[in-house]
Amino acid sequence: MSRDDVDVLIVGAGLSGIDAAYHLQTTLPGLSYAIVEARAAMGGTWDLFRYPGIRSDSDMYTLGFPFRPWPTARGIAGGADILAYLRDTASHYGIDRHIRYRHRVDRAAWDSATAKWTVHASNPDTGARHAITCRFLFLAAGYFHYDHGFTPELPGRASFAGRVVHPQAWTPDIATANKRVVVIGSGATAVTLVPALAATAAHVTMLQRSPTYIMSRPAEDPATAWLRRNLPAGTAAELARWKSVLLTTAFYAYCRRFPDRAKQMLVDGVAAQLRDPEAAAAHFTPSYKPWDQRLCLVPDGDLFGAIRSGRAEVVTDHVDTFTPRGIQLRSGRHLDADVIVTATGLRLRAFGGADLVVDGRPVKLPDVMTYKGMMCSDVPNLAFAIGYTNASWTLKCDLTSRFVCRVLTHMQRHGKRVVVARRDPGVARAPIIDFTSTYVARYIDQFPSQGAVAPWRLYQNYAFDLASLKYARLEDRALQFT
Repeated sequence: MSRDDVDVLIVGAGLSGIDAAYHLQTTLPGLSYAIVEARAAMGGTWDLFRYPGIRSDSDMYTLGFPFRPWPTARGIAGGADILAYLRDTASHYGIDRHIRYRHRVDRAAWDSATAKWTVHASNPDTGARHAITCRFLFLAAGYFHYDHGFTPELPGRASFAGRVVHPQAWTPDIATANKRVVVIGSGATAVTLVPALAATAAHVTMLQRSPTYIMSRPAEDPATAWLRRNLPAGTAAELARWKSVLLTTAFYAYCRRFPDRAKQMLVDGVAAQLRDPEAAAAHFTPSYKPWDQRLCLVPDGDLFGAIRSGRAEVVTDHVDTFTPRGIQLRSGRHLDADVIVTATGLRLRAFGGADLVVDGRPVKLPDVMTYKGMMCSDVPNLAFAIGYTNASWTLKCDLTSRFVCRVLTHMQRHGKRVVVARRDPGVARAPIIDFTSTYVARYIDQFPSQGAVAPWRLYQNYAFDLASLKYARLEDRALQFT
């Protein structure tokens, strides 16, 4: 087993890992750091997902890095372009030289005597093991289970004569041109796949059990395009970013305060796109309130265009059984198919599946409460990155990275070796992700919780978090330095 030592170890070489590395090497250039990545390439989600049409589900003005703004006016970007942007950013700042690939973190153990973590990683291919010690551990592995997605039990699946594939396992050899395709699902993956597949398939059917809120927006924002033409690049990028932040925050607040009005507005928007109010009522009117689950964005109404053209359709029904030729529905209708895509959700996994141990005691994540949405109660010298559910991932992760650098700077200046959040036992608990989505409910009891009040609550508000994390004093009743 090889052994190494760094000041800070970052787990994950996706968006949040690259962001954390930038801030660390910029703010504290004297500290050594490394990034360990379980996969063979950087990019996280954007390297993993390769299905047709993969794109951002929030605008790139906020999903991109604030220190290296997204370079075009196209706000909704394809996965390949996002991956190229991530890799170019890592190369530009020399971050790629700090990445150690095929290092899957299995266990991380804190020792108070030495004030260090010992992180045990293994190579998924060879089984070779590595031990890395560090003074501070930053978990930037997201919350998706990268090994495989979620597919429910599908009656009769073995009888289907065609190919069944989950989008997370998409490979280049999957042929859909001139074929009949059924996409099971109604979330972000499904609404992305359908128009992309419909461009070449004979016909595409999106089969959903229940509708999802879907809203169209321009792929290229006219206001941002104007800013880029008329202002210096840095100023234009900052204004575009704040425009997006404020509009998103205002829209979310409107939806939560006036759910009935927001619901009608969203459904009316779909009816206008489809030019068919009956179809909007039948297939795009959810039973839940807006933002109880994540709202789906479609650029330039591409999903609705595919439906209007007849190349795609939406069917709201339940699977009775697979047949050799497709899917038999409970309603009695049969969907003929050559390829069936199970866009049925993702598996969630906290901290990349790593086991945490503090002074010989395993950390039970469901017993942990999160401090400011980034630290675990009673777990020293550790932070994790998790993004917003109502806005882009990077917004919160960037604030987290900057806050961690504030903490490390404070420790360095004041000769502190340990920082830990101590939970107030009187604070009520709440799920860390406040969505009713099935994919969240299925796994949320395996995650840490949040609290009902600050600083234990995970706020879905960038402006509030900016004030709290960038300007608020570090030492409070909950955060202790020793």
